[in-house]
Amino acid sequence: MSRFFKYRTQPEPSIELSEQDNVRSLHLGGSMIQSAMKLSAPNDLELAYTRYMMGFLLFHPDPKKILMIGLGGGSLAKFIFHNLPQTTIIAIEVNAQIITVAYNHFLLPDNPRLQVITAEGGEYLANYTEQTDILMVDGFDDGCQVASLCQQDFYDLAYKVLTKNGVLVINLLSQDKGRRNYLQRIENSFDGHVVSMLSEVRGNQIVFAFKRNPGKLAWKALKNQAKELEKIYCLPFSEFVAKLRKYNSRNNNFLET
Repeated sequence: MSRFFKYRTQPEPSIELSEQDNVRSLHLGGSMIQSAMKLSAPNDLELAYTRYMMGFLLFHPDPKKILMIGLGGGSLAKFIFHNLPQTTIIAIEVNAQIITVAYNHFLLPDNPRLQVITAEGGEYLANYTEQTDILMVDGFDDGCQVASLCQQDFYDLAYKVLTKNGVLVINLLSQDKGRRNYLQRIENSFDGHVVSMLSEVRGNQIVFAFKRNPGKLAWKALKNQAKELEKIYCLPFSEFVAKLRKYNSRNNNFLET
């Protein structure tokens, strides 16, 4: 691992960049990779969990607005910006230095359709007076979900800011000791209309929570939709459907929440 950029600000952890095998990675206070970009394909999603978070397109294929809490290197923001041209994006990041790194080292677009705001995610959501089709939450502190982003009040706010067919998308670490509590809180806020899947064993757990019960979704229809989405986005949606079936199979014919 060849590290070429490092500085420390208080109270935030040090920010480090590394490059290996044509991939540039972002680290916060340790070796764990927070964000990654393939230099030869900077707008692709390098990390598996980011690809899995785009699984929301199976349920909401044409979002007009996406609100993101947690920017990192901006991988998801860039992918959405370049692949969903009708979608406006607001990205909330608490650490201003990370925003600078995303623009300077990860090719984050400077464009009015992608607005980046320096703020604490929970506070921003509490004062957010509009609604969004998709709310994506990807915020960690020392390997655990940021405390303010996994409280019952936060998930209640998430429900409130979503449009009637809106979807909350959350990245959790499967080994986070508080994960079961977070999932219970999400189910409480969303009346149990929640599904999830692991991107990899002992890796990230991606959660989808629905403002409105999507009803019974036939696995066959989801598979067909996945094939169509794969043609558009070059992401493994068929794999997403298989994982959803593995981790949420209550019925052989339907996905139910």
